[in-house]
Amino acid sequence: MKKIISVSRRTDIPAFYGDWFMNRLKEGFVGYINPFGGQKYIVSLKPEDVICFVFWSKNYEPFIEKLKIVEDRGYKFYFNYTITGLPNIFECNLVEKEIAIDALKKLSRMYSPKHINWRYDPIIISDITDYDFHIKNFENIASTLEGYVERCYFSYAIQYGKVKRNFDKFQRENAIKIIDPDKNLRIELANELAEIAGRYSIEMLTCCGNYLIGPKIGKAHCIDGKIIEELFYQDGFEYSEKPTRKECGCTDSTDIGTYDTCPHGCIYCYANVNKEKAYTRFEKHDKNAAFLGYTKEESDKWVEDVKSKENEKGGVKQMKLF
Repeated sequence: MKKIISVSRRTDIPAFYGDWFMNRLKEGFVGYINPFGGQKYIVSLKPEDVICFVFWSKNYEPFIEKLKIVEDRGYKFYFNYTITGLPNIFECNLVEKEIAIDALKKLSRMYSPKHINWRYDPIIISDITDYDFHIKNFENIASTLEGYVERCYFSYAIQYGKVKRNFDKFQRENAIKIIDPDKNLRIELANELAEIAGRYSIEMLTCCGNYLIGPKIGKAHCIDGKIIEELFYQDGFEYSEKPTRKECGCTDSTDIGTYDTCPHGCIYCYANVNKEKAYTRFEKHDKNAAFLGYTKEESDKWVEDVKSKENEKGGVKQMKLF
């Protein structure tokens, strides 16, 4: 069955794991582990089995040359590109904002503005990133992206349990207060940002914040079957929504990333419980392993285990990979 492949919500593959990803394309399959249940899966990456790749990154510069190879092999794709302009203390290992913007412009020229979702996400309200900061910061970025993007996706930082723990630790260590803004402030700021975006011909869309939807703000679908259809399948294709959390509007997809592997070090990240572990796993990762963040020896064993289980169930769908 053909799938939309998310690359990846769980880690930044274009910035850090481009060689690993290209090896997976060469092999024609990839392994991934369900982060909530621990089940292991194998999914085909053969061109005929991939509807579209949806790439997620905060720095596409290391991946741009590889994209030409991906395209030449017959794959379709579009981009979620996060550029927040937050102070470095919140996103400690990111490239400079200007480098990220330059890479976005390259992608837009290579493909089109319709291929890119600019993500101003998440919005963090704090002592050093207050209401006025976001107004000025957002306009600074939006003005440079005029003509290069058509959509901006945004949300406010959601303080899941592990994110809240990271915030609490961060506040203690840096004497910076992070504020969970009330609904009225969120709506007021969102609408002002939408007005700014409109001046630069950018549509504002909210991710997992239906209370923000209104005349100036639409609903975001980060993985969006409609966008894929418009870009690549003018005659249509079958897709359905499969939300990943409350008020998510995403289309059904398969994510091939692994938690605790991204070394960006963003304090708001829900996918990294242990940042030191993420740094170590990146430094030691095996680009030849089928499962990202694990050794080839471990991965090969799991691949064989999945094969055996599928054979026992008479599951021929996956076995064509091997």
